[in-house]
Amino acid sequence: MLILKGFKYRIYPNPEQEILIRKTFGCCRWMWNRMLSDKQEHYETYHESINITPAMYKDEFEWLKEVDSCALDSVKVDLNQAYKNFFSKKGYGFPKFKSKKDNHQSYRTNNVHNKNDTIRLINNKNIRLPKLGDVRIKLHRQLPANGRIKSATISRTPTMKYYISILVEYDNGVEQQPVNLENSLGLDFSMHSFYVDNQGNECGYPEYYRKSQKKLAREQRRLSRKQQGSKNYEKQRRKVALVYEKSSNQRNDWLNKTSRTLANQYDIVFFEDIDMKNMSRCFNFGKTVHDQGFGTFRTMLDYKLKEDGYYGIYKIDKWFPSSKTCRHCGSINKNLTLKDRTWICPDCGAVIDRDVNAAINIRNKGIADLSA
Repeated sequence: MLILKGFKYRIYPNPEQEILIRKTFGCCRWMWNRMLSDKQEHYETYHESINITPAMYKDEFEWLKEVDSCALDSVKVDLNQAYKNFFSKKGYGFPKFKSKKDNHQSYRTNNVHNKNDTIRLINNKNIRLPKLGDVRIKLHRQLPANGRIKSATISRTPTMKYYISILVEYDNGVEQQPVNLENSLGLDFSMHSFYVDNQGNECGYPEYYRKSQKKLAREQRRLSRKQQGSKNYEKQRRKVALVYEKSSNQRNDWLNKTSRTLANQYDIVFFEDIDMKNMSRCFNFGKTVHDQGFGTFRTMLDYKLKEDGYYGIYKIDKWFPSSKTCRHCGSINKNLTLKDRTWICPDCGAVIDRDVNAAINIRNKGIADLSA
């Protein structure tokens, strides 16, 4: 099966390369803001769209020629896609201007397939990139032997670490498997235990961000006493960023391992189509929802299942009353509230655990949808 997959590695640019990377960040940000501004002004004046390319600005702003031209072309592609998303009526907002103060910086460059690829590994110790040359890389895992590099994204974290994400197209040698609905699992999102499955098992999330709050508060108090723009302020800002980075890395590691465990056991997993962003805005659940990363977990589990040749995940309608429906007789308890963790069915008298009941109903609904 031919798939596209990204492989992320730590890179260590030398001082000259680091300067050029920062210049590329700035040029891509400037190009995005300038093209977005020109598009808006042209539409307000002539009431029609305009096609703009980065090459149109290089004669006036010659410093744009110092950076990778593919990175600037990627800005145009991303901006056009942002406009398409906005007009697709799927809830996307209008493209926004990018800020210089954003500590998450990145740019994407494409691999030009000629006699020698413009992006390629050199002796597993360096990676050759356009304009930058050979950059030292920590190759902790090998790229697929039959893979073809499509593009690379160079990024910098708030802790001033540089990474590269290499997009590779390759054949993983896995054939698509038929859907086996019997080997499936229904999961219901749980605020206190991450998820509950249809077998009554609770996951138990370690709450990495909650555990780091005491240390984070101490480092942020120290940051508040520093003068902005000073060297001590920058040092303390990195310490605060390190606390965030550690909890984020712990969360991603746990989510990857948990999703891999489920992907090895089941062919398909059923979820409710819950909007986690809206969930975080309701009932003062924001900090807990963001700490758990349930939306990221669904994405990880989906691509892991598909890589193994299985169906992936299936989301049922978010308005389906999974918690209020009795799994025994099918009656709906319209008076059920969030505080009711267990309830008694008024029709059949069954004592029902809210989360387990929801997980079972989610699985049954998913199987019914796919069978139909």
